[in-house]
Amino acid sequence: MDYDTLTGEFIRNMQSLQVAIRKGHIPDNIQGEMFVLIFIKERHGKIIPSDISDAIGVSSARVAAALNSLEKKGLITRRIDSDDRRRIIVELTPEGMVLAEEHKKMQMENIRAMLTLLGEEDSAELVRIIGRLSEVVSKDSIICGR
Repeated sequence: MDYDTLTGEFIRNMQSLQVAIRKGHIPDNIQGEMFVLIFIKERHGKIIPSDISDAIGVSSARVAAALNSLEKKGLITRRIDSDDRRRIIVELTPEGMVLAEEHKKMQMENIRAMLTLLGEEDSAELVRIIGRLSEVVSKDSIICGR
């Protein structure tokens, strides 16, 4: 197998896919905020900022910027942890919960539509391969340059 040719084809295909997906979508900074909102929602609406940065692999400064923006929009609140006053607990407001649920629903609908276009067999294979890739990459940090 010619892995160099396959690698080039993979990169071209992923770039084409990114361009197709991004057309007409919301800006990166808002997508990042939505990702954080959904992440908090999936952790039952309460989390500490360092857990967010650790889980999604971004700097604490970037998480702080997203949280500042979300707080200004009234989508999250921050409070001192009553059990450990050194920790800050981030929670979704009711508005933040609604927005996170709406965005997650839209995300599910979009992906379902994409998988439907691929068909049952190709969809199952795509999900299997992405799962396998995630498994392999998480075990071998050399691949990602870490």
